[in-house]
Amino acid sequence: MSGERLPAFCLMGPTASGKTDLAVALAARFPVEIVSVDSALVYRGMDIGTAKPDAATLARAPHHLIDIIAPSESYSAARFRADAIRLLRDIAGRGRIPLLVGGTMLYFKALKEGLATLPVAAPALRAELEARARREGWPALHAELARFDAATAARLAAHDAQRIQRALEVCLSAGEPLSVLLERQQKVADLPCRLIEIALMHDDRAWLHERINLRFKAMLEAGLVEELRGLRERYPLTADLPSMRCVGYRQAWRYLEGEISAAELFASGAAATRQLAKRQITWLRGWQGATTLDCRAPDLLDRVSRLIEP
Repeated sequence: MSGERLPAFCLMGPTASGKTDLAVALAARFPVEIVSVDSALVYRGMDIGTAKPDAATLARAPHHLIDIIAPSESYSAARFRADAIRLLRDIAGRGRIPLLVGGTMLYFKALKEGLATLPVAAPALRAELEARARREGWPALHAELARFDAATAARLAAHDAQRIQRALEVCLSAGEPLSVLLERQQKVADLPCRLIEIALMHDDRAWLHERINLRFKAMLEAGLVEELRGLRERYPLTADLPSMRCVGYRQAWRYLEGEISAAELFASGAAATRQLAKRQITWLRGWQGATTLDCRAPDLLDRVSRLIEP
């Protein structure tokens, strides 16, 4: 139809649900360009613990927004949105199909709905909150957030350090709850493409947990600890950096610091990955407008292909 925006496809799902393999298979069938929607894949050198596609896979199906910053740097949902919109325009302008793939649901939400204008974090306030967290623990700060902003606290886990910290920063800086500021969020300008959303899900939680356990075990066997040791030698890293809060790296850091044993590293890393998957599934269950498909369906590739075919 004249004037209709070209489609961009969003392939969403919890960790270990097979998104990357499906995206690579789709790239062999269609003129798609893959855009990573993953807050961990942006970091250079963090390959094993992020399940980053290997060189051979990337040669067959290049991904945008992978390996774009050092692990000593930070990346935000706002920056992702700006990068993704630029890529949507560029890919569509080349006559190709954008395929956004990942499990960072906040990034999908930011792209779709835009972001509220929030106060910039004050370094002194951030340092104060981090110091309190070391003394009192993140559950105590989560309880404090619940007094300021019950709605935001209710959707955050008691150990979700990064989001608890940011929500408290907003509350204390703006003098208003984060949830109130988000409700005032203005409508964003139309995206350059219309988003067609596909959610990969499966009701068998035990199946997903087994895949997660096996994958984290394989990461440890592939050298996750050695990878982190090398990163710590090359970059000025601290445990509080967003990159080092990523699942797997956070636990490997504690192991290198002598805080946990090898057995505890596996147990805590696998458990944290299962919690991540649970949060992703919660996001997806409340997501409006997505076509939900069984990630274990034998004809999954054909089903998604029918959605992409013009």
